Amino acid sequence: MEPAIPAGIDDIDDEWLSQAMGSPARITGITDIGTGVGMIGAIYRATLEGDGPDTVVLKMPGLDETARFTAQILRLNIREVGFYRELAAESPIRVPHCHFGGVDVETHQFVLVLEDVGSYRAVSQIEGMGRADAEQAVDEMAAWHAHWWGKAGPIVERGTAMAIHDPIYPMLLPPVFSDGWAKVRGAMSVPRVVETVADGWVEALPEMLGSLATTPSTLVHGDYRADNMFFDEEGRVVLLDFQVIGQSMPVGDLAYFVTGSLSPATASEIEPGLYERWRRALATEGIPESELDGMWDVYRGAALFCVCYPMIAGAGMDLTDERQRGLLEATFERFERAADELSLTDLL
Repeated sequence: MEPAIPAGIDDIDDEWLSQAMGSPARITGITDIGTGVGMIGAIYRATLEGDGPDTVVLKMPGLDETARFTAQILRLNIREVGFYRELAAESPIRVPHCHFGGVDVETHQFVLVLEDVGSYRAVSQIEGMGRADAEQAVDEMAAWHAHWWGKAGPIVERGTAMAIHDPIYPMLLPPVFSDGWAKVRGAMSVPRVVETVADGWVEALPEMLGSLATTPSTLVHGDYRADNMFFDEEGRVVLLDFQVIGQSMPVGDLAYFVTGSLSPATASEIEPGLYERWRRALATEGIPESELDGMWDVYRGAALFCVCYPMIAGAGMDLTDERQRGLLEATFERFERAADELSLTDLL
């Protein structure tokens, strides 16, 4: 019998974890490792004694009420547990082993007990990713997109992912965006172009969603960024965080990655090359060239859409926290670069 889903970290003890992992485990310590990194979920590392791993990672609902509300409305917890239960085994990108995952579909309370991959090399999203790592990440992104190319519909129907054309997005995103924008604007200075785009973003939302909802579609990761990746000994990606997997035009993942995880200087130098590299990798995976035509314009629209992420995340962030504030500042600086070089304000 599966263990009950705990209400909070204090409910996880030796007995619960032993039942979840299927072998005796004794907890010698639990450390919060999510503050300043996890924007929706609460993330902990448990140090163990016993015959199993020395550590595991525990993921549970975040403590911020805004974040918990967003997670419930967008079924984020259901999606992530569903990914580990249904899709992780076939992922072309390595993901942590899931020892246990459970979610209450009524309350959206959830817990994941995951392999701790924190010993692998991480790249700070604030510092930005270099060319070699970015190229590797894009190659593996293309493999992910190709694997589920045209196959995301049944996953959406099962409730494990959400389509970008789901009516919840145009209903939920405008008020959450507006609340986040008001909070961020009141707490920090932002580039002028961010103000211009943010003020017109809600009005432009239907067209942006529409462009991403066309075919061809695939299963997108939705949060493909440096803070959700490690690199193993062979330089391959170990990917985390599957709360926003969905059905969409695949180029949205690429635009989000480039505009969020590369410094302005690096993005200026390699953005066109990364786009072409992604196209070539998809073609190598067997995706017809005819299905890849015209995606650059969609890429630009997806980059414009990306300004929503710091606003939505900012609504539930502690902007007095140095790390969280630094992440927003870096994101705005990178969006400013994209807006200039991709002429994004022309799309409003």
